[in-house]
Amino acid sequence: MRTIIIVFTIISASLFSVFNYSYYKTKTISKKNISCDSTPVLNKQIIDFVKTKIGKKVGKGECWDVAAEALNTVGAKWDGNYKFGKEVNYKKDCVFPGDIMQFEGVTLKYSIGDKHFMEKLSHHTAIIYEVKGKEEFVLADQNTGRSGRKVGISPLNLKDLTNGKFKVFRPTF
Repeated sequence: MRTIIIVFTIISASLFSVFNYSYYKTKTISKKNISCDSTPVLNKQIIDFVKTKIGKKVGKGECWDVAAEALNTVGAKWDGNYKFGKEVNYKKDCVFPGDIMQFEGVTLKYSIGDKHFMEKLSHHTAIIYEVKGKEEFVLADQNTGRSGRKVGISPLNLKDLTNGKFKVFRPTF
């Protein structure tokens, strides 16, 4: 068995497996009675913005430029730094396309066939483009090993996270 380790110092995201997430998709949050299949309007506007930028460079090509321009374009409130809205507890609350992830010191390890990969997200911002399951997402981001300084799409499975932390933010008006 041959082992290959690739370290991306910027980012790409981990590969995800097919996952039946019908339970997650229909789960409701009792406190707020929000259905997880009802994406907030502002999040939809963020995704509409991202769709127009795939394959294009946003701002200077830094990872956070995508989130910053998306939030500013739709008129969302944020601190102009790395608090991209209201923090969401992904373990308890719904996560939607259009939510924003901020990674700090994250290491991902995963395998594809007999090849092993390690990716580092030392300080990285991404927009959740699609929710595949409670811990499986498709990210839209730039300044990555996969898409360079243009907006690309890449999978993320939180089960592959071996080190570091992240926050999920919900855009707000």
